[in-house]
Amino acid sequence: MNIYQKALEDRKKQHLLRVLPLLPEGIDFYSNDYLGLSDDPYLQLIIEKELKEVPAKNGATGSRLLSGNSEYALEVEKQIASFHKVESALVYTSGYTANLGLIASLAIKGTTLICDELIHASLIDGVRLGHAQKVRFKHNDLTDLQDKLEKNEGDKIVIVESVYSMDGDICPLKEVTKLCKKYDAHLIVDEAHAIGIYGDEGEGLVQSLGFENDVLARIITYGKAPGIHGAAVVGPGWLKEYQINFSRSMIFSTAPPNHQFACISATYQHLAKTNTKRNKLKEIIEYFIQKRKQSGGEWLDSTSQIQSLIIPGNKEVLDIAEKLKEAGINALPIRKPSVTEGKERIRFCLHSYNTKEEIDLLFEIIN
Repeated sequence: MNIYQKALEDRKKQHLLRVLPLLPEGIDFYSNDYLGLSDDPYLQLIIEKELKEVPAKNGATGSRLLSGNSEYALEVEKQIASFHKVESALVYTSGYTANLGLIASLAIKGTTLICDELIHASLIDGVRLGHAQKVRFKHNDLTDLQDKLEKNEGDKIVIVESVYSMDGDICPLKEVTKLCKKYDAHLIVDEAHAIGIYGDEGEGLVQSLGFENDVLARIITYGKAPGIHGAAVVGPGWLKEYQINFSRSMIFSTAPPNHQFACISATYQHLAKTNTKRNKLKEIIEYFIQKRKQSGGEWLDSTSQIQSLIIPGNKEVLDIAEKLKEAGINALPIRKPSVTEGKERIRFCLHSYNTKEEIDLLFEIIN
């Protein structure tokens, strides 16, 4: 047995081994398809229409800096920038590559990155790849953030998520923005779990609060509520040029094909028409919170579509997930290292297509 096989065996013993699940038919409390757009027939029609108007190519044939750029790609990025009320947008193949490329490129010597301790793994990897000083502040703790801003001199970048992917709680953006202004720090906000959900047109939390001019960059991820794939970094005009020159995950990746740009364009055409789904999701969230407050167990305080029940222990959380699956409910266990030891959980993702009856069944099983 080599050292790599031994690492796998150790994970098995600790109930930590990851596998690629093929979940049975059942109630969806696990996917990121919050608005049900991944198979929305109206969005599919818009995508089909959009594809008829762009050059038909199976692939991009190269990176954006070689043969993979096109007038159509640039037009779609202008569409994205206009929607988000900024000067520029740059499309990446995924949210992971966007976070990795953006953060690593900005993390130069002489800069300090001040990160919420619960930012996503892709942001953390970008931080690790850079050459900046790294500082963490306690999750959503404004006092600790201010302390870190006061103690660090020079160029500073604060990194947060608008809606946190594991706890489901929301960043106090108003206060964070004020602190960044006071201490002359840039702010980067990952909007992965807010795009499509917040705002009159699903524009995300930053824009719905009117802070688009106070944020250096937003990462807009399309693989969750928008129901498609890819991501974009939106911000000032110089930021796009900077990434084209210094973001390695963009420079050295084959460009997204026209089909991906068409899906993104179609999604922006459709987002403003999904208010009914957003309102339905709000109703489902409110009902779930009502049931949660009547339930036992250690629930994290969240008002978003992400609700988490803490069940310490890898085996224990796996057992509850299996019990739910036997009842026809698909909800996945989250174990370390995705979360810290003792904070293992079942993360319930809520959707516009979930029903109150499904939520009632869920609570019958876990109570």
